Amino acid sequence: MVVITGASAGVGRALVREFAQRKAKIGLLARGKDGLEGARKEVEAAGGEALVLPTDVADPDQVEAAAAAVEQAFGPIDIWVNNAMVTVISPFKEMTAAEFRRVTEVTYLGAVYGTMAALKRMLPRDRGTIVQVGSALAYRSIPLQSAYCGAKHGIKGFTDSIRSELIHDKSRVRITMVQLPALNTPQFSWAKTRLPNQPQPVPPIFQPEVAAEAIYWAAHHDRRELSVGWPTVKAIEGNKVIPGFLDWYLAGFGYTGQQTDQPVDPNRPDNLWEPVPGDHGAHGLFDKKAKPLSMQLSIDLRRGWAAAGVALLAVAIGALLNAR
Repeated sequence: MVVITGASAGVGRALVREFAQRKAKIGLLARGKDGLEGARKEVEAAGGEALVLPTDVADPDQVEAAAAAVEQAFGPIDIWVNNAMVTVISPFKEMTAAEFRRVTEVTYLGAVYGTMAALKRMLPRDRGTIVQVGSALAYRSIPLQSAYCGAKHGIKGFTDSIRSELIHDKSRVRITMVQLPALNTPQFSWAKTRLPNQPQPVPPIFQPEVAAEAIYWAAHHDRRELSVGWPTVKAIEGNKVIPGFLDWYLAGFGYTGQQTDQPVDPNRPDNLWEPVPGDHGAHGLFDKKAKPLSMQLSIDLRRGWAAAGVALLAVAIGALLNAR
């Protein structure tokens, strides 16, 4: 049985479909009732079961109530995925304290409260997995999303601390984090923005199904952390070696890379405080630019086979050289 926060759209919605294909029982948590109902219909059409639980993860009481309702309906929670997020795309100097607090409460504290609710149930049973949906931005921040980057950094630090406590207690409960690349999700249509042009994920862009595959895999395999896509790997590793250069590079490209050349509608609704009505699905506006597969992820998830292939190739080359 699985709980997914932010299940109504984007990565969460793609992940719902990934679990539904296996006829899972899923607790669907998000604020948007329209998207939750759409997700429920997809789960049931695939042969699974779903419980719709409109929840603002910034409220710990709502998260706890949702967890209790899920277990009452479906039994013990095996997997909990903390995926819910909001962001404000804006220079920090133009943000209000209320906006920064809201992003932090949903994106960071929402993961904290979800982890609390999950551990409350998993620890006595000594089993279960918590997956934190992270980002390359948990390692390498970009301009114009200071609150979101800070929240993702916070989730990583929080998760590392909890993992050490679980190891100390010899618990069999597992916690992992999946670091994602730029994705084609609806957030770029409804995120609050002060940019003059339409926001976009920084290319290269991947479809949300790539993220869903990785998160599903991480929920069922013992990997401390999983990075998705070469851009994520390069951002994480590059920040270890040339952080100063990246500061300067992103000072320029980080502004243009997060915008298209189309003006943004100044009156468009945003989802910072309330969900945008409607069922928005998993995909955003960038289907033509988004990649449906990640070669890096495919290799990483099959690293045992890849290593075996390299070993066999080395043996073959050695035999050929000896023959010559």
